[in-house]
Amino acid sequence: MSRGKFKFCLILVSSAKIYICADLACGIVDLNSPDPFCMPYSSFTLAQVQRQFDLHVIKGTFFTDLPVLAPRDWLINLLHESAPLAVGLGTEKVRSELIIAPLLFEIRELLDRQIGFFSGADFTIDVDAGLNGVCDFLLTRSTNELIIEAPAIVIIEAKKGELNAGWGQCAAEMIAAQKFNSANGQEVLTIYGSVTTGTQWQFLKLTGKELTIDVTEYSLNPLDRILGIFKWMVDG
Repeated sequence: MSRGKFKFCLILVSSAKIYICADLACGIVDLNSPDPFCMPYSSFTLAQVQRQFDLHVIKGTFFTDLPVLAPRDWLINLLHESAPLAVGLGTEKVRSELIIAPLLFEIRELLDRQIGFFSGADFTIDVDAGLNGVCDFLLTRSTNELIIEAPAIVIIEAKKGELNAGWGQCAAEMIAAQKFNSANGQEVLTIYGSVTTGTQWQFLKLTGKELTIDVTEYSLNPLDRILGIFKWMVDG
């Protein structure tokens, strides 16, 4: 929304939200937000993240000696039915509910609940820097199920099925996780990220100011490979 001068009308809807209309443009602003006009994670492009946070962005692979982590039968059976439906319906919400969330839940269970799993959690870290908004999914190196501690892996749902379009958002949330850990004295030296459609996955790694993007598209199957990648990142 432009901050320039324009004639506008304000219609109070509730104590928390207002409609703002300017010429033919209208929107809803949530006044409970720390800054209703600041840019959320999803607005970042990779180029913006690189410039703003002075990152060194490189392309490369970083997985070595990947373990395999066998899924239990319930996940195999579920995805056999749910994945084709999610692909057919095609919305981000249904892919999230029928593919991504069950898979991440299974990782947590296979690792004896030694990691935290958060979905749709507010992760506002630095409003002035634009590091504010909601994470699609977040895995932490903590067993705390109520409060985010030691975030280690950020997972972003690809918008419109374009994996590379999610790199900027994913990188911004990884930087936020890095800042969060530093501010809270939690030593997580490397933050990992993933952009996914549910059936295709790409992975990112942030160490210091260096962001590595593995442009390989890893398919959902074989499941034990995707689960093994997440185990590798958690163990790392």
